Amino acid sequence: MPEEIRKEGLTKGKFYPCPERPVCVSSMAPKNDKKHYMEPMTYSSSFEEAKEKIKKVVKSFNRTEIINEKDNYIHTTFTTFVFHFTDDVEFLIDDSEKVIHFKSQSRAGDYDWGKNKRRMKKVKKKFDEIK
Repeated sequence: MPEEIRKEGLTKGKFYPCPERPVCVSSMAPKNDKKHYMEPMTYSSSFEEAKEKIKKVVKSFNRTEIINEKDNYIHTTFTTFVFHFTDDVEFLIDDSEKVIHFKSQSRAGDYDWGKNKRRMKKVKKKFDEIK
């Protein structure tokens, strides 16, 4: 089977879809896709405050890096502790809807053992806890 090409960034204002393999979660996946879909994050502050909060949350984790930041889009990487796998985590802030969409995808392997979902639950929790 040919290797899937990993895509990050946006296409027509949305994230590229998650691959079929269970290595990704996204708030832009179809809601009926139980394997990949998670609710987006919500906020009531200004766009600028929400963006700074996301960056603060990312930096609160070990082995993270902000790779690209442009307007309402942030691309980060999280590196796992044991095997040093790198995962891409993207955020897209929609100020008109007051939501932050995200996509968290492993670069390696055919199964993530729920790591991306657990990570994004922690990100959402930390985001909600920051005042």
